[in-house]
Amino acid sequence: MMSSNIPPTPPSPGVGTRRKGGKPHPRLPMSAFSPPNSGTLESFPIPPSASTVHPELVIDANVIVQAEDLNLISWKQKAGQLIADRIEGIVLSLPGADLEKAIEHLNSNTSNTPIISLLVPFSLEEGKKPDVPAYISGSTVSTSLSTVFTKSTPEGVENLRWALEQGRPVDIDIQATISDAILEGFEDIVTKATAGLSKVPPIVLSNVLPPPHDLELPIVKLMNHPTYLAFQSQVAALSLFPDVYVKFLPPSWDAPTPPTPSEGAPDPVDAKQNKEWKRRIKMYLGPVIEAFGYQRIIFGSSPCPASKGPSIASDWYELARESLAELGVEQETIDAVFCGNAKKVYSKA
Repeated sequence: MMSSNIPPTPPSPGVGTRRKGGKPHPRLPMSAFSPPNSGTLESFPIPPSASTVHPELVIDANVIVQAEDLNLISWKQKAGQLIADRIEGIVLSLPGADLEKAIEHLNSNTSNTPIISLLVPFSLEEGKKPDVPAYISGSTVSTSLSTVFTKSTPEGVENLRWALEQGRPVDIDIQATISDAILEGFEDIVTKATAGLSKVPPIVLSNVLPPPHDLELPIVKLMNHPTYLAFQSQVAALSLFPDVYVKFLPPSWDAPTPPTPSEGAPDPVDAKQNKEWKRRIKMYLGPVIEAFGYQRIIFGSSPCPASKGPSIASDWYELARESLAELGVEQETIDAVFCGNAKKVYSKA
């Protein structure tokens, strides 16, 4: 006779929740963060070079441009041909713009770059509850909401709940050093803001992958450094919220994204810097894949607004793509991170 025992329902994430035990995602070996051994036996198939693995399509889920550049001239110049040939759409942010006029322009403008969603900012910390601008409801351009988190406040709970009640994706740029106290405060806000909601729209975090980091710290010390160990436990805790996603953006490392080395005669300095960045990126990418799975990681090319390191879209695309491919993931993972996940989150906004 078959057992009728029903397994217990797992607890919902809450304040101070930490992941106990491993998830089914396999732990990545340290060899994943190093170049492959040149002594590969002939009996084993050689995986394709990371430089040749591309997503079939790309949605750039973090395009930040100036208000006067609604035709995306600067982004198109920086995106390069590799992105242009694959682009399926973008998620657009226009900081400081008159969004009513911008939406009016976008509604009437036929672009060869589809706008999957336009980010509309709101404040987490204002005492007055935000309102949905009237011009959003009549727009043919899909919209989602965005905000910045710096600290936990009572207003943060109310305003985030308001945003989630709109049924649109909510982008949160975490502009705070994520200590245990800050993390618990953020978890508290999300837990209280989502309590009782019948449906929670996606919450998409920025400035987490990769997190702010000191490039002066040697990578051999990074592996056992307190900040790196804390990062692993923090992303594990955040992953317990099933509706939380993470954007894969140019990092806030106070340095420009290294240029893509030339195929013909690469500059030795550029090639060395590019390789070093990939090693560091993979150190952070591995734990995030383990915690969130590849289904909740979303590519974007613009760094967070507070970042002091400039980045060219085509350079970050190459760096992010090769870093992910060098972890030995399947084509399905590449396609999801660079397109499918963003489409799932933003296309219904």
